[in-house]
Amino acid sequence: MAAPMHVILYSRPACGLCDRAREVLEAQRARTPFVLQEIDVSGSDDLEREFGLRVPVVLVDGRERFEVEVDPAELAALVADPARG
Repeated sequence: MAAPMHVILYSRPACGLCDRAREVLEAQRARTPFVLQEIDVSGSDDLEREFGLRVPVVLVDGRERFEVEVDPAELAALVADPARG
């Protein structure tokens, strides 16, 4: 059995775009299980420099796939067929 897909959401508190990205991710995870980790960039100078102005940023199995907005159809395709990316 293959290891579950790992998705990371880089976000910050009080971020409406981050809230929307989380909703899209959670809705897809209810259909296609994957590991979801959320990381708050506001607690780290390094993460703020890397992702601060671009949050939310979503990585799927280590590859950056979405910035600012998560496309539900594209996410569904990625988690349904990881080789597609």
